[in-house]
Amino acid sequence: MRDRNPVSTTESCRRLLASPFARALLSLIFIFVLGLIFNAEGTFFLWDTHRDMLRQISTYGILASGLTIVIVSGGIDLSVGSVLGLTAVTFSLLTIHFAWPATFAIFASLGLGLSCGAVAGAVIGRFGVQPFITTLATMVFVRGLAKWASGGQKISTTVLQANGNFEQAPLPGVFELLGSRLLNQNLAVVTLIFLSCILVCWVLLSKTQWGRSLYALGGNELCAHLSGIPVMRMKLLAYSLCGLMAAVAGICQAAQELQGDPESGMGYELTAIAIVVMGGTGLSGGHGGLGLTLLGTVTIGYLEKILSINAVSEASRLMMTGLIVLTAVLLQRRQG
Repeated sequence: MRDRNPVSTTESCRRLLASPFARALLSLIFIFVLGLIFNAEGTFFLWDTHRDMLRQISTYGILASGLTIVIVSGGIDLSVGSVLGLTAVTFSLLTIHFAWPATFAIFASLGLGLSCGAVAGAVIGRFGVQPFITTLATMVFVRGLAKWASGGQKISTTVLQANGNFEQAPLPGVFELLGSRLLNQNLAVVTLIFLSCILVCWVLLSKTQWGRSLYALGGNELCAHLSGIPVMRMKLLAYSLCGLMAAVAGICQAAQELQGDPESGMGYELTAIAIVVMGGTGLSGGHGGLGLTLLGTVTIGYLEKILSINAVSEASRLMMTGLIVLTAVLLQRRQG
């Protein structure tokens, strides 16, 4: 038998690595193998470690699902962490302090997040301001709004009364529901919400005309405009959906922390962007998808968990996250 041509083997490997899905899957396998090696005296082999990883990464995954939509369209949204914080404060205020019914509080909070995204999308689409500048300004403004609405304090069950005394308010049932676990405590409700968000965004991006228009917009905005795609409306919808996903994450964050913290979500946008990029969705726009984001979420989740169980400092984790984003972008640029 003839030996296999080494050139064709090399070319096959090159084609395999050119696939975003293959690169994302290999990254996940690589991180998982690291967990097997640096297992913290067997902690990585415990089911509780993997279960907790899914719960802890779910909020970031919800943010990443909305960011994928925006990044595919050629944009970026740096305000998702601030919108999360504002929504967490608003949801806690409405349910704990004002005793609103859970349904009304959820819809009001989701509407607030959607409005934040819509404002950013309108400024970007109507006035042509760069997404980076617009969402940076939105990030600062919304964070300030969260601190103003909360008075700079965490919104918890300890409520200040008119007479100056503090009283303990009952914890709303919706907090217990969203923070609970199913299937013998093995599946967190927030993880189900994350998977639902991924599914909804995947359907919108992959199975609708709107999604195909977003890919065209991210590939070449001028060509998309000349072909009749309503660019302004597409951007408005993309950023609105991203704001809506940030609001969902904010509600889940408040339920897990049992309070609304105006500082919640600080730096979350970095992790969410790292998830999207690690999955293989290019920051230049025009390609990528929610399946890749799901792989990226699990990869970053395992990386964070491995660093945590091995007692790596937060400073080192942040530096590593920044290096991951830079490395992933450089690899995408090389493939391009």
